[in-house]
Amino acid sequence: MKQDEAKHEFEETKVESVETIVEQETSDTLEASTVDESTEEKVEIQEEAPSKTKEEAKPRKKKEKEPEEEEFVEERFYTIPLGKAWVRPANKRAPRAMSLIKAFIMRHMKLGSRGEMDEAPPSIIITNGVNEKVWSRGIQKPPRRIRVKAARDKEGNVKVFLAEGE
Repeated sequence: MKQDEAKHEFEETKVESVETIVEQETSDTLEASTVDESTEEKVEIQEEAPSKTKEEAKPRKKKEKEPEEEEFVEERFYTIPLGKAWVRPANKRAPRAMSLIKAFIMRHMKLGSRGEMDEAPPSIIITNGVNEKVWSRGIQKPPRRIRVKAARDKEGNVKVFLAEGE
């Protein structure tokens, strides 16, 4: 009997607490809706102002820079031997092959002697195709040699492409 009375009292307090929570939520939503309306008006006013400045502003020029339209001063084809990469441990061969490619291009395109102290030194850009070819069989088995095309642009930077047909 006492347990039933205790359960009944607990349920009554639970119902009262739920009712107070619902009342608080409704009052909060009413306050939030009044705040939202005033902020929406401010946002609309702010949106109108920039649209006038966009019409008056000059149209921006689009920079069209495609890798196919780059002008190269000099292009050379090389077969780079990567056998020295196989002297390294198996898990360091492909990174060694990439550094061999970079060193070969620096030596043969004469990048080490070019560039003054004031200017930034010319850089070597190895394209994704060359990288994928070296890493195609994983880190342990890079190719023994790779055929590439090295092209120098006006600024002296060299871009290394995979030769056609490979």
